[in-house]
Amino acid sequence: MALLLKDAQDLTLKSDRPKRRKAVVDSTERSLVSPLALKRPGGRVLYWLVFVLLLISTLSTLGPMYWVFTGALKTSRELFATPPAFWPAHPIWSNYTQTWQVLQLSMYFDSTLLLAGGAVVLQLLVSATAAYALSKLRVTGKGVIQFAFFFTLMVPPIVYLIPQFVNISDLPFIHVSLVNSWAGVWLPEAASAFNILLLKSFFDGIPAELTDAARLDGANTWQMFIRIILPLSRPVLAVVTIFTVVASWKDFLWPLLVLADSNLQPLTVGLYHLSGLNSNLPFNYLVAALALASIPPIVVFLILQRQIIRGINLTGLKG
Repeated sequence: MALLLKDAQDLTLKSDRPKRRKAVVDSTERSLVSPLALKRPGGRVLYWLVFVLLLISTLSTLGPMYWVFTGALKTSRELFATPPAFWPAHPIWSNYTQTWQVLQLSMYFDSTLLLAGGAVVLQLLVSATAAYALSKLRVTGKGVIQFAFFFTLMVPPIVYLIPQFVNISDLPFIHVSLVNSWAGVWLPEAASAFNILLLKSFFDGIPAELTDAARLDGANTWQMFIRIILPLSRPVLAVVTIFTVVASWKDFLWPLLVLADSNLQPLTVGLYHLSGLNSNLPFNYLVAALALASIPPIVVFLILQRQIIRGINLTGLKG
């Protein structure tokens, strides 16, 4: 089986080499404006116009992040100054450490990491196996099931919020309540129609000859999934991981409804309660907490960015 996996990886790498060469050639020939149009005055004007618009869009996206991280270095009075200061007159770097201690952010960070980690594990387990069944196994009514997944994407999540809470309050058949427990947050996040369809699209691109050869060697369905499909699907698994981490990290409404114990609440809910109307929390401490809360998703993206970009390219640019 190990030899078959090595051959599969070699075959995949060899089949990707012509595509990579073609992609490199295409990337040198493609740009915002064609090389022929750049030789004309109107083409150069169009090129720089598009470039300036993209630059402004990028700065407008990074602007709020810059305001959060620099706002945490200001005093509360300086945050509300008009006009606002581009950089604090006297940066107070101790705001970050004091915020961490005063707000007890370590407790909320631990809860958020556990919630995000559990969501990733369940998401990869459920979504990957479901996508594998739809892609490589002979499932009765496969088209109907796939249509049902597409249909759920058209329904706003707020619509099934109440039925979902009712199910969590009293699980059917076993009559167990998951309210005020991490399992009540993990269970609804165990499956995502978007991630299932994304994984299925990637699995469809894996040659059937590999699974057929493994089946002839005596591998069962689970062994083919573990030893062939998953090792070849690392890019798209990285995409699903970052999507799940970001979705779990910024989730607010569902943990607010399910988790009443402050020791179990994630950062989003904890900061909401800490910044209530009756709270004496300095505003610069709240901004510093928001800045600290945004660091982990950024770090995860920086670590997985190469796999994420490659996974998006492989799943979205076929044919």
